[in-house]
Amino acid sequence: MNIDLGKRSAIVTGSTAGIGLAIAKGLAAAGASVVITGRTQARVDEAIAEIRKQLPDARVSGVAADLGTAEGAAKLIAAVPQTDILINNLGIFEPKDFFAIDDAEWSRFFEINVNSGVRLSRHYAKGMADRGWGRVQFISSESGVQIPAEMVHYGVTKTAQLGVSRGLAEVLAGTGVTVNAVLPGPTLSEGVSEFFGKIAKDQGKTQEAVEQDFIDTHRPTSLIKRLLSVDEVANACVYLASEQASGTTGAAIRVDGGVTRSIV
Repeated sequence: MNIDLGKRSAIVTGSTAGIGLAIAKGLAAAGASVVITGRTQARVDEAIAEIRKQLPDARVSGVAADLGTAEGAAKLIAAVPQTDILINNLGIFEPKDFFAIDDAEWSRFFEINVNSGVRLSRHYAKGMADRGWGRVQFISSESGVQIPAEMVHYGVTKTAQLGVSRGLAEVLAGTGVTVNAVLPGPTLSEGVSEFFGKIAKDQGKTQEAVEQDFIDTHRPTSLIKRLLSVDEVANACVYLASEQASGTTGAAIRVDGGVTRSIV
C-alpha cells in the first residue's frame, strides 16, 4: 500500500514528543505538510529539527501555543486558518487517588484532553466539509473503555473523546470528512518512559523490569505482553489520514496490543 499525502496539510497537537511526534513524522514521511504544536517555541523547534534530521525534505513548520486554552486555540487558528488533516493528540495523564482529585484537577483534565480537540475540530472540520475532504482523529486510549482505578479522571476524559469523535462523525455524514478515534494501549512514550524511569530509580530496579511488571500486574490482558512503541500507534494514524481509509469513519480503532477484552 502506497500512502501518498503529498497534496495534504496536517496539524498534530501535542507533537513535540511521544505519540504526537511519531504521528507528525509518519505524516511527513508520507508527503504531508505538517504543523507541529507545543507550548514553547524551544520544544517546537527541537521537534522540527528532529524531523528534518530524519527527513531532510520534510515540509514541516510549527506553532507554539497552549492548546489547552481557548487563547491558545485562537493563536493556532490565526496562524494556520485551515488544514486537511487534524490529529487531536494533546493530552495529559497522572496516576492519582480518586479521593484526592479535586474540582480544579477534573476541570484541567477536561480542558486539555477534551475541550482542546472540541475547539479545534469546531473550526477546522467545518472548512474540511466545505472543501469536501478531510480527516479528523482523536487520540483516545484503551483507558476510555476500561477506566483505570489509578487515574479515573484520565479515563473519563478518554471516554468523552470517544463520544465527541462519534458525534462529530454523525454531524459530518456525507461530507467527505472522516472522523475516528484511535485507542492506544500502554505505550512507551517520552512521558511514560520518564514515569517508569523514576519508579525504577526509587525501587532499585531496571526500567525494563518495571515496564514488564506494569504489564504483568496492571495490564495482564495484553496479548503482546509488552508496551507498544509510539511508531506502532502512529502507523495506524497515518493510514486513517490517507485516501485509502475513506471507508472508515465514526470508528474507535484499537491499537492496544489486545489489552481490551472485546471482539468489537
